[in-house]
Amino acid sequence: MEISAKSADRNLLLEFSGELDHHGARDALREVEMAVDAALPKKLVLDLSGVTFMDSSGIALILRAQQRMQLLDGSLLVCNVPAQAKRVLDAAGIGRLVTIR
Repeated sequence: MEISAKSADRNLLLEFSGELDHHGARDALREVEMAVDAALPKKLVLDLSGVTFMDSSGIALILRAQQRMQLLDGSLLVCNVPAQAKRVLDAAGIGRLVTIR
């Protein structure tokens, strides 16, 4: 799992590529937390367009990012979700908790 970060005007974009599974999620979560702590964004965008596979570990990462942004009085947007990852998110009902486009 690779994550690239772009920050501007208190907006933070994190672009994911690779498998967001049990093995990749732990390091990915650490990277997300460090990027959020460094940027202190008002808006965090998780771009999942490069995710080739996602399991429930990806759900945990998204929910942790949501919690982190709530602590900062910010918002989270998850975008460009591939079909397989979308099925995982839909099955868990994550769309009721997080904005997904």
